[in-house]
Amino acid sequence: MNHIDSHLTEESLEALRQTVSEMLSPKRFRHVAAVEEMAARLAALYCPRQTRMLRAAALLHDVTKEWDTERHCAFCEEHGIALTEEDRIAHKTLHARTAAALIPERFPQFAYPDVISAVRWHTTGHAGMTLTEKLLYLADYIDLSREFRDCVILRRFFFGADPASLNGQEREALLQDTLILSYDMTVASLTADGLPIAEDTICARNELIAERFRAEQNV
Repeated sequence: MNHIDSHLTEESLEALRQTVSEMLSPKRFRHVAAVEEMAARLAALYCPRQTRMLRAAALLHDVTKEWDTERHCAFCEEHGIALTEEDRIAHKTLHARTAAALIPERFPQFAYPDVISAVRWHTTGHAGMTLTEKLLYLADYIDLSREFRDCVILRRFFFGADPASLNGQEREALLQDTLILSYDMTVASLTADGLPIAEDTICARNELIAERFRAEQNV
């Protein structure tokens, strides 16, 4: 058990789950609970010793999702979080920033850097993502509550490869390919809707493409 998981208990997670459920609508909390379940499945495959940490991040990732844009922007201003014009247009990503910033204030017992960073980057991704950041991003995309076409396709892509049967290198390659596909889907969707694409998403995708290219060259 790693340092963080050794300080988290099932009792603390259950208390967090109850608190979060009271902060969100039933529909939003059903999604959050499904992300927690998916995060646990992914952690079992990639980082079993960080399961509780990842579950905590999953429970916290959408705590500000139901705020309106005005409240997000006011919170960011109060906390010195700079927003660009693109950020304000793509307001659906603001909750990642506000949720991450809210954790130390509202949930100090869960304010571990790994938890906060996973919540911060679960919508756009970024270059140099940690494993736990990648797993929360993916759990949020493919949890079983998601019925959008892209989410269903991505979920089938990942689990259709039977990740439990793969060796470590193959499993890592599957995660990489799944994330690339998710970014491609996100870029296509945002383009179709006439919305800006976060520079962090482009950088995250390009980094993974470069890593895959280098790996193929070394085969």
